[in-house]
Amino acid sequence: METLTSIPINITESALYQLRRIQQEQEIPSDHGLRVGIKGGGCSGFSYVLGFDTQKDNDQVYELGGLKILMEKAHSLYLAGMEIEWIEGLNNRGFSFINPNAKSTCGCGSSFSA
Repeated sequence: METLTSIPINITESALYQLRRIQQEQEIPSDHGLRVGIKGGGCSGFSYVLGFDTQKDNDQVYELGGLKILMEKAHSLYLAGMEIEWIEGLNNRGFSFINPNAKSTCGCGSSFSA
């Protein structure tokens, strides 16, 4: 499958660093890519999917900062323009999703409605 260069999302340098660290620490096999997507559920209707997985037939494949990114084509409608960043503060630490397509989000920041 062809690797596409125009990725519809952005992942900040700090998030890429943390993702590469997780990949190395958890000894994720090299044939796995970072799956970015959505699933039904969560307090606002959809939840974000972010984790390492093997490539599926309906995936679009991208490369960003040395990571293979996997995304179902249908999900790009909801995720186009989204930014994933790493937040490290006093009260929270983890990945944050900034999605311009979200009509509303929940308090935890991990689910949204479109």
